[in-house]
Amino acid sequence: MAGVRTGAAPPFDKRAVRRAFSRAAAGYEAAAVLQDRVGAQLIERLDLVKLAPQWILDVGSGTGLGARRLNARYPRARVLAVDLAAGMLREARRRKRWRQRQHYCQGDAESLPLQSGSMDLIYANMTVQWCNDLDQALREFARVLRPGGLLMFSTLGPDTLRELRRAFAAVDQGAHVSPFLDMHDIGDALVRQGFEMPVLDVEHYQLTYPSLEALLRDLRAVGATNALQARARGLLTPRRLECLRAAYAEFGVEERLPATYEVVYGHAWGAGPRQERLADGAVAVPLGRLGRR
Repeated sequence: MAGVRTGAAPPFDKRAVRRAFSRAAAGYEAAAVLQDRVGAQLIERLDLVKLAPQWILDVGSGTGLGARRLNARYPRARVLAVDLAAGMLREARRRKRWRQRQHYCQGDAESLPLQSGSMDLIYANMTVQWCNDLDQALREFARVLRPGGLLMFSTLGPDTLRELRRAFAAVDQGAHVSPFLDMHDIGDALVRQGFEMPVLDVEHYQLTYPSLEALLRDLRAVGATNALQARARGLLTPRRLECLRAAYAEFGVEERLPATYEVVYGHAWGAGPRQERLADGAVAVPLGRLGRR
């Protein structure tokens, strides 16, 4: 599992990300305890703003839990669920509630196949840490958000999986868990892309596991596998796995192993599209056609 960087070589193999999340789709909601809790808190923060959106974009929608909650909150709105993984979108369609106004589109947050100025609210729960270029993703958000529209998002900060990162460092120098961006860097990126009145804050969560294997299974179950371009191919050898287990055991408390997550919450207001042209190869989808096959 790795973090997003700005202005550097692409850290992620997007094909590997797509495969991992498609494989995880069927059991994702049962395993995504933290993502569920963070997403629910993100929607609760909408209590602080007065908004009556007609179109909502759920970026990195996964199995559609956030889209269903948004539709319940704004029953007159149309929710467009966009995800990189086709398997996630299939599961979202299967779980869609009767009469909810939802549409689905496979796409990348860094190259959204949507018209400029078409969305009133963008919701991105635990999504942008999977982008290769945070500035590019925010540029796309700013482009598709109408003037005065709202971006609500959550992502992961640099303390995330610090125990796993340190345990791997005791085993080898390979790329296993890369750094996540600091909250201040995210705020700077929002300003660079023209967002107004950005507000960010951080909360820390800690999950505990009976074993290292249980933690690794949990990460695989939510699609959070190592998709770094520089990752080592192949499985951990028994010897290296034993070294990793011993290194991680140093963090144990009362026979439980902790996994720390630093969650950055943020929102900002759109000042209008700054880039009228879509990225090369992207196709703009007229919103009026989404209701028809």
